[in-house]
Amino acid sequence: MLDRPTATAAIETALNRAPVVVLVGPRQCGKTTLARQFLSADSINYFDLESPASLGRLDEPLTALEPLRGLVVIDEVQLRPDIFPVLRVLADRDTAPVRFLILGSASGSLLRQTSESLAGRRERVPLGGLRLSEVCGQVGSEMEAQAMLWRRGGLPPSFLAEREQDSVAWRREFIQALLERDFPQWGVRAPATAMGRFWTMLAHYHGQTWNAAEPARALGAQPLAMRRYLDALTDAMMVRQLQPWFANIRKRQVKAPKIYIRDTGLLHQLLGIQGEKDLLTHPKIGASWEGFVIEQVLLAEPHEEAFFWATHQGAEIDLILRRDGALYGIECKFADAPRITPSIRNALRDVGLARVAILYPGSRRFALSDQVEVVPVSALASAEPVFAAD
Repeated sequence: MLDRPTATAAIETALNRAPVVVLVGPRQCGKTTLARQFLSADSINYFDLESPASLGRLDEPLTALEPLRGLVVIDEVQLRPDIFPVLRVLADRDTAPVRFLILGSASGSLLRQTSESLAGRRERVPLGGLRLSEVCGQVGSEMEAQAMLWRRGGLPPSFLAEREQDSVAWRREFIQALLERDFPQWGVRAPATAMGRFWTMLAHYHGQTWNAAEPARALGAQPLAMRRYLDALTDAMMVRQLQPWFANIRKRQVKAPKIYIRDTGLLHQLLGIQGEKDLLTHPKIGASWEGFVIEQVLLAEPHEEAFFWATHQGAEIDLILRRDGALYGIECKFADAPRITPSIRNALRDVGLARVAILYPGSRRFALSDQVEVVPVSALASAEPVFAAD
């Protein structure tokens, strides 16, 4: 088991602020492992709703939960949405100190239910895949851990698999389980085969702007259905829709979101990439690297909002972070010696970026100008931020 101190600290902080903390993330991302650091699974206060015994105890949820004190953990809460009104009642009590840590696989319905039923009473803590700081120093050398995290993705069973073929097999089964079991449980009304074809097609659009008409023509479906499929995968934290930043300039700017498969291990599975050689010779290697870097930056770098920027004339910045009123640019380059491109110069001038960092797979950090610096991706595993505070 890998230590995840950042996630642990986020949960502790949220429990000190709110009576109900919702730990939400994709299947198998480590939610249950983290929760059991706070409360043993043998405790009377621990409910696993995939267990018939726990389900039986919650036949009368108010009767079961009202006497409990301290921390109460409810795992797989999306299986019993009727519990949320009870949690609201219990969270509003003044006389009985209790905190609820509820865990659920990411789905749009879960987030809507907690937002509606527990408004003002809950804090949401999202949990994604493993980050560089969690694997470097615990698995091989720093560069080996980085390469393995990129290749296998950040879902712990895939990353920690003993052999490469075991990781591939696990990811294949994960995709099938999500399509055949989880989506129907979450109320997604889409045939598993159609959703699977769409997800595979989406992998080939990874790093590109979204256009519903193209996959709709290829699959013989309506663009509205493609929108629903995309939103279902986004709700499940399988896909990231990165929204565009609009600058006040005369150039025509791209207004559609960019699409990324959030976990590169799943991306590689959908693309048929099964090992290091396949990855390094695949035509999507640059897009794969870009998606990997973007996810790691969003996990590690403080920010309030994230965007990309592109114009129809070809200028583009892969990622823009807004922090404390300033804008910072990230370019992702799978290259040995990145250079300042015309796109970077245009973005500095037209968008008003404070600084730009070019993240690459090398090991040396160096400046290209007063505003542009080349930064190793491995810096995301250290305490040194990509953009130091001004």
